[in-house]
Amino acid sequence: MNPFRDPMSSDRFDSESSGVALAGDYWRRDGKPDALGTSDRVGQPLSRLDGAQKVTGRARFAAEFSFDGMLYAALVYSTIANGRIASIDRDAVESMPGVALVMTHDNAPRLNTAPVFLRSPNGAAGDDHPIMQSDRVHWNGQPVALVLAETQEQADAAVERLEIEYRAEPAVTDFEIAKGQARAPDNVLGGPAEIALGDADSAFAAAPHRVDATYTTPRHNHNAIEPHAVTLKWSREAGTEILRIHDASQCVDLTAASLAEVFDIDAAQIHITSPFVGGGFGSKTLWQHQILAAAAARVVERPVRLALSRKGVYRVVGGRACTEQRVALGADDSGKLSALIHSGIASMTCHNNLPEPFVQATKCLYAADAIRLSIEVADMHMLANTFMRAPGESVGTFALESALDELAERLGMDPLALRERNEPAQDPISGLPFSSRHLLEAARAGAERFGWSGRAATPGSRREGEWQIGMGCATATYPYMRMPGAAARITLSAKGATIDIAAHEMGMGTATVQTQIAAARLGLPVEQVTFRYGDNMLAGAVLAGGSQQTAAIGGAVIAAHRELVTALLALVTSDSPLAGLSADDVVCRDAGLAAADDASRFADYAEILSGAGRESLSVEAAAADSEELAHWSMHSFGTIFCEVGVSEISGEVRVRRLLGSFDCGRILNPKTATSQFRGGMIMGLGLALMEETWFDARSGRIINPSLADYHVPVQMDVPEIEVMWTDIPDPHTPMGARGIGEIGITGVGAAVANAVYNASGKRIRDLPITLDKLL
Repeated sequence: MNPFRDPMSSDRFDSESSGVALAGDYWRRDGKPDALGTSDRVGQPLSRLDGAQKVTGRARFAAEFSFDGMLYAALVYSTIANGRIASIDRDAVESMPGVALVMTHDNAPRLNTAPVFLRSPNGAAGDDHPIMQSDRVHWNGQPVALVLAETQEQADAAVERLEIEYRAEPAVTDFEIAKGQARAPDNVLGGPAEIALGDADSAFAAAPHRVDATYTTPRHNHNAIEPHAVTLKWSREAGTEILRIHDASQCVDLTAASLAEVFDIDAAQIHITSPFVGGGFGSKTLWQHQILAAAAARVVERPVRLALSRKGVYRVVGGRACTEQRVALGADDSGKLSALIHSGIASMTCHNNLPEPFVQATKCLYAADAIRLSIEVADMHMLANTFMRAPGESVGTFALESALDELAERLGMDPLALRERNEPAQDPISGLPFSSRHLLEAARAGAERFGWSGRAATPGSRREGEWQIGMGCATATYPYMRMPGAAARITLSAKGATIDIAAHEMGMGTATVQTQIAAARLGLPVEQVTFRYGDNMLAGAVLAGGSQQTAAIGGAVIAAHRELVTALLALVTSDSPLAGLSADDVVCRDAGLAAADDASRFADYAEILSGAGRESLSVEAAAADSEELAHWSMHSFGTIFCEVGVSEISGEVRVRRLLGSFDCGRILNPKTATSQFRGGMIMGLGLALMEETWFDARSGRIINPSLADYHVPVQMDVPEIEVMWTDIPDPHTPMGARGIGEIGITGVGAAVANAVYNASGKRIRDLPITLDKLL
């Protein structure tokens, strides 16, 4: 049977997997099979369990909660990139109707510096700037004042009246100037800024076939459908000061820990809930607006809501940095790479710790005799950049995969054949074996489905009237990760089970898939399982980022489930059919436990609990350490295929077809997975054709802070998108699954650019591909 599956084919869901073990078949701490769970649900296209709440408006987001006596906040943003505040005239504003507070550096409470993500164990903040603690201004758009009023309209009107004078100082706001002082960062995502295997420069110089090109990508800004917002209040409960927050967050636990440091209180005094998040993509962490809202609420002793406008998001919340990348490839006559060089510069501020890691994908994709990868940063006075869907991979694959396409043309090879020629047997950098790599199967199946064989080898040779038609492809990849700290609590009763874990649902279907997984392991119908998340008071700490949340939660549920089975067996009496059995001897099915080798030895949960005089049983356990990453090179892979039409008259690019063929391990829910893949691919279309933050090099001001000027794909920009996958379980991950949230965007930029070249004969190395670059 062909292991490659179409997600919507009729044979994809043709049978119930009665008695098939879930998850532990592929992973357990001691490497032995773990047949504790059975299911006919995992792998099925279950609709989102929260769908009805969202479409009926019953799902409440951060700015939809309210407290009695609540005030509304609005921010004032600086208009210089570097310097000092000379004066702020608060008098006229403080006397305006409804105004309760005008907070500036003169009267803000003393706050500790927020710990920065990746720099501190408790770090969730985007930068380490002191927040409203002095008259210093660090970027154009920094919050310099906050107004609280009885209504949002009163607060918004008040900030328009606030008069502020500045003393500007010289600022570095031009990337072309800043890159002249580029430096090597201390690290890139905890690893070295430069990696060298062999002498890549000498190998490149000696290669008979070479490509050496520079590719540039612009800044990008986050535009989640839900702008950032927070609703909060301070109170005293049992003599203890408590901060209660409704936030739009993808890291409730880290945010609570960071805020505790800022306000010099214990993290247990902060309760954050974030049940629904309208998109995060790396941006919904800790920024200045949450801290300022909490500080202001503490001053006035009243609850506060602060909801950023779309413009406010551009001023306060970081995005993707601009990059200038060099890719130099050297190959022999057969297409085998003798040299692979990928280097370049990204803009950054020294107040955060995220150089755009554009060489990440290059580390694992192709074998070469010699490799050199390096990243430098150009320090600028700007808002700190941050994670944005597939940070590094999204823009890095544009450069690498465009260069591969250029090399294929010089060699007279099919682009897919060149990639296959350089498929590595093991990780090119670490030398570790791949845990599971079926990229070639995905590429071949996708090529057949897409009709790649019909691609014209000569650019510009296929036409339909004014339209030049072309095809392009590119490899997609994103690493597997499973961060430490995940733990889960399972509470079992005769009515069903509840899973508690401080995880997040940002629209990707986490709650649905994790309910399926828990139901599978417990042998319960999905309807009898409740998955509770989005609350830092729940068990564990799981960051929704790096496409790792599914594996992290899965590992925690596996551990807690095993504890539960052990605890249940400890309750059985000597006359029970399960007497004498251990957790290794049983499976969960039909709302009970059964001997793995004798189905007649069975007792349901209700019987076990009632026999022990218990109404419920609760256990908590932490996931095993992510030791798999020390032994295997672990990544998701895929190939993106694109067909475009380019107008010979206007230069307009229309994407006609897009197909993603992925190898991401086991697919746990094909319906939500398809949505994730397609969403990432649509975001890739934006990256390729329209997304660009306009940064005024004279002032450091973002000058298109709205969806009227910052363009993202809309309905008419998006063609039919096909998605397919191998569905081959990775034997070294919980549940056999790898992350899928971010891989969809990777490779799309290059696939579109390569298709545009095949259509028009014009090679665009500077994103986005706008019509002026094709005329």
